[in-house]
Amino acid sequence: MLSATTTSRLSVRVARQAVVVGGQRRAAVSAVRRRDIRGIQSIAQTDRDTITRLLYSIGTKREVERHLRIFSSSSHPSQPAKFAVIKVGGAVLAQLDELALSLSFLYRVGLYPVILHGAGPQLNDIMDHEGVVPDYIDGIRVTDAKTLQIARRVFLEENLKLVGALEKLGTRARPITSGVFTADYLDKEKYGLVGKITKIDKRPLEASIRAGALPILTSLAESPDGQILNVNADIAAGELAKELEPMKIVFLNDKGGMFHGVTGEKLDVINLDEDFDNLMKEPWVKFGTKLKLREFKELLDHLPRSSSVAVISASSLQKELFTDSGAGTLIRRGYKLFKHSNLEGIGADRFRQVVHDRDPEVLAGFQSVTGVLTDLKKTPYTLYGDEPMDVIAVVSHPEGEVPVMTKLLPSRSGVLNNVMDNVFNAIKKDHRKLFWTTHAEDENRAWHFERADGSFTRAGKSLFWYGIQDVAEVERTVKDFETRGRIERSYLPVGPSAPPHRAAPAAAAAPAGAKAYSTLARRVPGSSRGYATAATDGPVSTEVKRVGLIGARGYTGQALTTLLSGHPHIDLTHVSSRQLAGYPLKGYTKSAIDYTNLSHEDVEQMEKSGEVDAWIMALPNGVCKPFVDAVDRGAAGRQGDKSVIVDLSADYRFEKGWTYGLPELYGRESVRASKRISNPGCYATSAQMLIAPLINHVAGLPTFFGLSGYSGAGTLPATDPDGRPTTLPKVTPESLKHGVKPYSLTDHIHEREAGFHLSELLPSGATPLKVAFIPAVAPWFSGIISTVSIPLNGKLTAREVIALFEEKYSGDKLVRIIKEVPQLPDIENKHTWTVGGFQVHSEGNRVVIVGGLDNLLKGAATQCVQNLNLALGYNEYAGIPTP
Repeated sequence: MLSATTTSRLSVRVARQAVVVGGQRRAAVSAVRRRDIRGIQSIAQTDRDTITRLLYSIGTKREVERHLRIFSSSSHPSQPAKFAVIKVGGAVLAQLDELALSLSFLYRVGLYPVILHGAGPQLNDIMDHEGVVPDYIDGIRVTDAKTLQIARRVFLEENLKLVGALEKLGTRARPITSGVFTADYLDKEKYGLVGKITKIDKRPLEASIRAGALPILTSLAESPDGQILNVNADIAAGELAKELEPMKIVFLNDKGGMFHGVTGEKLDVINLDEDFDNLMKEPWVKFGTKLKLREFKELLDHLPRSSSVAVISASSLQKELFTDSGAGTLIRRGYKLFKHSNLEGIGADRFRQVVHDRDPEVLAGFQSVTGVLTDLKKTPYTLYGDEPMDVIAVVSHPEGEVPVMTKLLPSRSGVLNNVMDNVFNAIKKDHRKLFWTTHAEDENRAWHFERADGSFTRAGKSLFWYGIQDVAEVERTVKDFETRGRIERSYLPVGPSAPPHRAAPAAAAAPAGAKAYSTLARRVPGSSRGYATAATDGPVSTEVKRVGLIGARGYTGQALTTLLSGHPHIDLTHVSSRQLAGYPLKGYTKSAIDYTNLSHEDVEQMEKSGEVDAWIMALPNGVCKPFVDAVDRGAAGRQGDKSVIVDLSADYRFEKGWTYGLPELYGRESVRASKRISNPGCYATSAQMLIAPLINHVAGLPTFFGLSGYSGAGTLPATDPDGRPTTLPKVTPESLKHGVKPYSLTDHIHEREAGFHLSELLPSGATPLKVAFIPAVAPWFSGIISTVSIPLNGKLTAREVIALFEEKYSGDKLVRIIKEVPQLPDIENKHTWTVGGFQVHSEGNRVVIVGGLDNLLKGAATQCVQNLNLALGYNEYAGIPTP
């Protein structure tokens, strides 16, 4: 895992040369603004995307995107300076290149901090060179006219150096050396020309940000009568923060934090409410350290309690801002922590409200608040938390048994302000060993990995622990938990075996990508994270290939045209439509293409001469075969590999020699090795994906009811007012009278298709699966919502069903699992298949699930591109917008 310093260095390639993104070398965006060759993204967006990818190297994608989203929403055009105040120490200015790179990172992801710098070391060097002896009283520099003259010159020089370094990286910056701070004399007789800030004019800062430039300030102030006054930069930054109330306050120094005066260890967190008095009594806290702590306390006492100060190095700026673990020293007011052995200590009503609002099990409907309170009474427990209850944790600790943290319920503020760390550290002081669990979709999952010595993940759930290094002891402990019912069986056993509720044949049917794993955390050099992973999808091609599209008039053809227009490696070179021949193709931006009317002979000759690398057949059922035969004839006389065919009709979905292209269920390698791929039907795709995770639990006949947008009913040729051929839907909302119309009530082809292919997942010799399917057309344009009722051969809970789905589709980027019932906005115009609404009958022997996809995208065009990518050797998701 890259360190923050390494990440900073990488940005040189973004600003000056090139970066490697997704395994492909791409020219970087330089200071000279130039247009993206495809015209799809602006340079600013490309820059932002590239830098965001680099940030993934210092934290998880989820962490980075969450912090970026929060910071991006912190400012408003009326108050643009709400993101951060960054105070740059004079010693940090000596590391100018690294500082500029770190600040440029923020600019390139659209964040505009207010930057204020000091210049103490530089000022001392100049004064020493000119024979001026500095004088300090109470740690404050006594400033006479000569000292102020030198200070003004030094501040201006250092300010312009920083602005120049940023501009060289293509980062706009504006020097602001006056007009912000108004001050009175602090004590003219005692300190001379030293000011105490009385007023701040934030208009120059806001004007700079609105103009797209980072404001770079000095700490010089002016008296009401125009006298320049020197102000300590730390104090000026504090006053600026009080005025702006930014989300983040950062002090950059050359040491990278504050350190214990005896042990030399970095102080990760200082909670002033709890630690300040004790720290001030420590013998090693004196002089500058004591002054800093007082200044930080005074600053934070004037700000909302959620505010904090980070003391870090310039190289750690990204890690501090975009990861949960942060960097350097975090200073905040915090709250005193509590610890109670019963609910009366915090109040039962307050606890009930927290559980109601935050407990994921309660929010998902798997547990009730009353059930949580009942479980609480089963063993001795301790409640940990902070006074405003931004974090509540429950630790169960029966006498003589290993403790289990049964609940950890943080608010958003509790996560962002590291209250979760405080509570967890309090727990660690009391318990040498601890186990706890989370769901895989927990947005704070990286936090758990960092704090665990080991973990085990299966079926979308993770079991964590610390204090045990021996796997055998972990096994014994977990088995004891199972015996005593202290954690759920779905986490057990430790090791890569099938979940206990899965029948033996299920293991044979599981896809290669669905695996359980167990790890003991291993530390990555230079990283504080408690785990490391290494994964690769293997080598992928980036060679540009040519594709011919036959049948481009319909809605699916239009969707394919749009997708291929944004594909990085595929050029659409031939588009055939009988009605549109001679007209220009709309929606494709890479090059100008006119529709042609390709005959079977044309296709044969083009295949023989190698004019295309792949064909997409987007034709109605029963029409495709003559074109496929033409490609086969041409391939017989072609030198080299024959082209790939992806057929979107139903003509070849049952044919031997053709690969059925549903990668999430039937594997990627078979598609990669195939030249003839049948694209699944839209209803059939959703039906199979709904049943597959439960294939070994089905008893009887699964029944589907599908509602499809009217685009699924097909199109009719027509002409527009200008006489150009166009497309109209066969079914309209008006013809449906804005209701729904069931059709093909038995023997729909997708009914046979789903059962035929799902049977491949059954153990050898098993009775083939059959399904019942009732479709209906609805008055919206696109999107299929399928509801399935599946009889079960044994009892399952909703939680176990969800676990099976999470296991089956782990790592599939085009699958989205949600708890609630999917609705049309979750499906329409989306490239994913979405499943949710998991409900099990009260008797536990029947499950009802809802799945949905856009019939033109994952039900057709997106799945086609997915299969085409695999067959042509590309990354499976190339050209497909993924969540």
